[in-house]
Amino acid sequence: MTRTEQEKRNFGGPLYRKLQAYGESDYYGFHMPGHKRLLGQFENPYRFDITEIDGFDDLHHPEEDGILTKAQERAARLYGAEETHFLVGGSTAGILSAISGCTRRGGRILAARNCHRSVYHAIELGNLKAEYLYPQQIPSLGINGAVCPEDVEKFLKEERQSGEKDRNTAAEKYGARDERASEHPVQTVIITSPTYDGVCSDVRGIAEVCHRHGIPLIVDQAHGAHFPFSDYFPEDAVSAGADVVIHSVHKTLPALTQTAILHIQGRLVDRERIRHFLSVYQSSSPSYVLMASIDACVDLLERKGTELFRKHVKGLSAFRESCRDLKTLYLAGDDMAAGYLAETAGREPEGNGRAAGACDFDRSKLLISARRTGLSGSRLSKLLLERYHLQMEMSGPDYVVGIASIADTEEGFSRLSRALHELDREYAGCREKTGRFPGEAGIPRLPFVLTAAEAAEREKELCSFSAAAGGIAADYVYLYPPGIPLLVPGERITEEAVCRIGEWLEAGFAVHGLREGRELPIVRER
Repeated sequence: MTRTEQEKRNFGGPLYRKLQAYGESDYYGFHMPGHKRLLGQFENPYRFDITEIDGFDDLHHPEEDGILTKAQERAARLYGAEETHFLVGGSTAGILSAISGCTRRGGRILAARNCHRSVYHAIELGNLKAEYLYPQQIPSLGINGAVCPEDVEKFLKEERQSGEKDRNTAAEKYGARDERASEHPVQTVIITSPTYDGVCSDVRGIAEVCHRHGIPLIVDQAHGAHFPFSDYFPEDAVSAGADVVIHSVHKTLPALTQTAILHIQGRLVDRERIRHFLSVYQSSSPSYVLMASIDACVDLLERKGTELFRKHVKGLSAFRESCRDLKTLYLAGDDMAAGYLAETAGREPEGNGRAAGACDFDRSKLLISARRTGLSGSRLSKLLLERYHLQMEMSGPDYVVGIASIADTEEGFSRLSRALHELDREYAGCREKTGRFPGEAGIPRLPFVLTAAEAAEREKELCSFSAAAGGIAADYVYLYPPGIPLLVPGERITEEAVCRIGEWLEAGFAVHGLREGRELPIVRER
């Protein structure tokens, strides 16, 4: 080994060297980022790492004819959006900006309860009063289902009637009517579609409901940036009529981690407010490496998107076809577990064959249920990693989830198929695990005592987790991934919630938000 080669090998600290070694190994990732560490077109990033020098525009103050303005306009054309913004803080920055831009401090928001924790952080920062839409459940798979347009309509209609009644009462009492009487008390609605597991809601139907009430719809479509590029995938939220859509480019497309985009359309949102908050929540020194990665991804999709996705769909379809003969493991797919539901529930699949609670399903999400094997999701994930060097994206109570993208190879799909078939034979007939799985009961429905912002300002104390029932949550408690809170600050903790979190802990999952010794921060009430 030459001196130069030795110096190169010794470059960097422990993290750098560990990443270098991992990159040289045979571990294959069915996880984000979507480039899968397999695309080598991007040159040495240090050559691209600049600041806002002459000729390179400014993300926070883009010139009318600047290079970043043109890059964002090109991304907007690709997605069919009226306006698109680059995000270097991931979809988190987009969600924070969208919610802050579509609401006023102290206002009200209707949010799907299975939203990402960044939604709750935006609610806290804006001291918003949150109302929740609880998704349907898909019990046979132990996952959250879709949010229904009918539930959105029912809630918004009731809230409008309630708001009008309150305003009429105030007018009678004080002799004056609120000049904003025609406004709906709910300022915006936000849902997540697809979910981390690939379940899609009826975005088009929900958008129509929201627009009838004059309310903008925000869709966290972080996991659906690939939807527009093939009919094999569900309809994307931009074409479905959502007013603000956030896509994580890095999750399912070939772009670097932290890259995302935010789309705006229609006349129901204050675009200037959203632009303002994009500057508030993003770094004042946005990375040109990350922005170049978004631009390169857009360019690739413009030039070769049709070809790349045709090849991807072919490989993905072949993989799914190869898994049809699995006997005990189950790969959720076109039927969204209809046959699996029928077997476990002892009835025939309904209507269109889709599981109740799913409008559509992203087939690039590889949701592999191990329920009939007796294996836990974490055990299946560990077997795939240690025995086959296959790293999945996440594990649930009795399933694992992988992410496929246009960067995946035929070899990668073949390795996963062989591994699943070997494990399928090995665990055929095993039913070690019995009883209710932690995912089946959904997210606990808890009463709000304080807003999240109010709870954050109160004095706190630590309480034994097992004795927390009756207290008011002072911090978020969630599983990561996917980052959906089980407890939100300001919620009254119930026995059911304690039991649910206990089930997750017993199943071996890392529950974030608990302190050492499984203590839980609660609001001091005395």
